[in-house]
Amino acid sequence: MVTLADLLRLFDDRSIEMVDLRFVDLFGRWHHVTIPSVRLDEALLVNGIPFDSSSIPGFKGGVQGGDMVVIPDISTAWVDPFYQHPTIALICNVAEAGTLVPFQDDPRTVAQRAEALLREEKIAQQSMWGPEFEFYVFDKIVYQNDINIAYYRIDSEEADWNTGAEEGANLGAKISRKGGYHAMPPLDKLADLRSEMSRRIEEAGIPVRYHHHEVGGPGQSEIEINLLPLEKAADACMLIRYITRMVAQQRGKTVTYMPKPLYNEAGSGMHFHQLLVDEGNSLFYEAGQYAGLSTLARYYIGGLMRHGKALLGLTNPSTNSYKRLVPGFEAPISLCYGLANRSAAVRIPKYVDSQREKRIEFRPPDGTCNVYLAMAAQLMAGIDGIINRIDAAEPGCYGPFDVNLYALPPEERQRVGTLPTSLKEALDALEEDHQFLLRGGVFSERMIQVWIETKMRLEYEEVRNRPHPYEMSLYFDH
Repeated sequence: MVTLADLLRLFDDRSIEMVDLRFVDLFGRWHHVTIPSVRLDEALLVNGIPFDSSSIPGFKGGVQGGDMVVIPDISTAWVDPFYQHPTIALICNVAEAGTLVPFQDDPRTVAQRAEALLREEKIAQQSMWGPEFEFYVFDKIVYQNDINIAYYRIDSEEADWNTGAEEGANLGAKISRKGGYHAMPPLDKLADLRSEMSRRIEEAGIPVRYHHHEVGGPGQSEIEINLLPLEKAADACMLIRYITRMVAQQRGKTVTYMPKPLYNEAGSGMHFHQLLVDEGNSLFYEAGQYAGLSTLARYYIGGLMRHGKALLGLTNPSTNSYKRLVPGFEAPISLCYGLANRSAAVRIPKYVDSQREKRIEFRPPDGTCNVYLAMAAQLMAGIDGIINRIDAAEPGCYGPFDVNLYALPPEERQRVGTLPTSLKEALDALEEDHQFLLRGGVFSERMIQVWIETKMRLEYEEVRNRPHPYEMSLYFDH
């Protein structure tokens, strides 16, 4: 248990000058306010720092009712190495000004309520999570959108389109399309960069499992961490996305978690390994059963399957998400489960088959999600599956399928459920099916409606209404 005294000793030891208070908006972006370190005291930890929430996406609208406060969680203290002045960062919850009641739609608070519901329903002591971080590292990105212009240009020193580039000294060693998986140097030019990212992540107290070059030839990378409890895993996601971007920026590069930044190249997902734990053991394990899965695990998977289409409205909340979820790549398009099956929405890792670590992997999500809401929603779907005994293994339901689903004959493919193919389809499913999220007041009806309305108006419709550059090739001369 970290105390204020512990934190103040750290201030002295590291000559800390500033405290950076960070909170997340509805759509998953961090915001911050910075105070001199001498201002942090017991009163501030209780009363917080005020801010105008009417300017924060998805929070309370209207200048007349926008006063809220951020309450620091000192257990999240981390010495941020990217500031010139010695700074400690604290992740915060959002509360109502005056009453200090937790703001109902604060994403971090939503995640905490989901974990609390798991215990209240006497299902498990906690849930454990292991997100995978796939991202591209590029050397240049330019883009513009206006009434008469729409373009982007991406560059990567690893890309095979640069084999003929007049670089200072073009020494070859370019990675072919979709040929980057576990590439070795000199093809892998990002190994040291990923090691620096991993070192910084470890220094933040987050255990790194490994890093490697991913499939995408022009700079795709992956960093994977060990399992953490839900709230800590979500906090870790925010930190890792920040750290990877900052380390890249220091090296004159840029990182994107965009699901599909390159046409016809591997996309980037954020697969979530997950399990329920009681007394140190996984409740998903039962020896002698298919893939070592317990009945409770099949119910949990059944909940993910039953609510899978709606879940993607939160776990895959961008128009770009559905350019990744297409046939021909490792990203899933089928609403089913199977052992070691990367073409299924839920994969049961074959390399983990013990009572302490048995877990499942939900593969559709990507890095455009708000991790607090995405993880809370998955847990709520699993809880619903357990409470209502939705058995994923019942005939005619969701599998198991232990074959490459892309290779099935068309008549067999038709009996396998499919994931949404557009943001609109996913948001429509969320509109239709979100009662499971409201259980125990974990999510609010207001939050769901604000999410859907904003995503439709500012993202789906804005992209749909714009002429696409490829349409010029298709139609300009017609």
